[in-house]
Amino acid sequence: MSKKSVGKTNDAGGEKRSNSPLVLYRVYLRLEKSLSSNTIEAYMSDVEKFTKFLEEQGKDFVTAGLDDFRSFMGALDDVGITPRSQARILSSLRSFYGFLQLDGFVEQNVTELLQSPKVGMRLPSVLTLQEIDDIINAIDLSKKEGQRNRAIIEILYSCGLRVSEVCNLKRSDLYLTEGFIRVTGKGDKQRLVPISPRAIAELEAYDADRSAIAIKPGYEDYVFVSERLKKSLSRIMVFRMIKELVAAVGITKNVSPHTFRHSFATHLLEGGANLRIIQAMLGHESISTTEIYTHIDSTRLREEIIEHHPRNKKRV
Repeated sequence: MSKKSVGKTNDAGGEKRSNSPLVLYRVYLRLEKSLSSNTIEAYMSDVEKFTKFLEEQGKDFVTAGLDDFRSFMGALDDVGITPRSQARILSSLRSFYGFLQLDGFVEQNVTELLQSPKVGMRLPSVLTLQEIDDIINAIDLSKKEGQRNRAIIEILYSCGLRVSEVCNLKRSDLYLTEGFIRVTGKGDKQRLVPISPRAIAELEAYDADRSAIAIKPGYEDYVFVSERLKKSLSRIMVFRMIKELVAAVGITKNVSPHTFRHSFATHLLEGGANLRIIQAMLGHESISTTEIYTHIDSTRLREEIIEHHPRNKKRV
């Protein structure tokens, strides 16, 4: 049972303050864990899936037992949720119940007794240099947003940025003379990333088009802005732009803005870059996150050996 009451309570100022574990957990993620709003929403969405499941059983998350969690995980499997997504949801629940235990809402975090679904390694899709050039060359520079889109693709690939980092990039973050940009990543952590001469040229060419836009107050410092909305771009806008370009070129791979980031890291590794350097460039907190690119390189190495080694060639 809960050690705390759940509901509303009056504070010293007479205002009502929410004492709901869900509300407090959201505050915990934002203030103590310093997670981004997108990550917080993902955590909360996973927790809400479980709370709705419990409501259908006439139960609540404070009194939920081990059998309830097992039934929930089984229900996810029944509706076709992949093991990878199941593992992510369970991770969210472990975080939530860890908070509940820490804050005294529950006595034990029973999620620690659950075994995570076995997840096979999924190698991300990677573009070749030719495919990236084809995508960039497919951009129609006669359109007002043409040069902007060229600069976006070049930044995604040349700097290995996340789409959110590109959308939030500020003019005050650009140190083009020095050859660096300042990037604000997950958890508002900042890092300096080298920028290539080609990416600098694309940005400088875009600056002329950008200066003709009557940008709305509050958005003047954003690098990439919408010609129509007069404010910073959303991630969805970048996703759509890339999907249209990929379709126009005829690439059948599943390509998203993150694909350029994967391609950036893979091409660096193939060129001999140190894994720690790639980790710093990508803003990965753990080296294990970056190590996936060694598996991509190993896969390609095996393919090359199978194809070209004389022992593996079919005899005529």
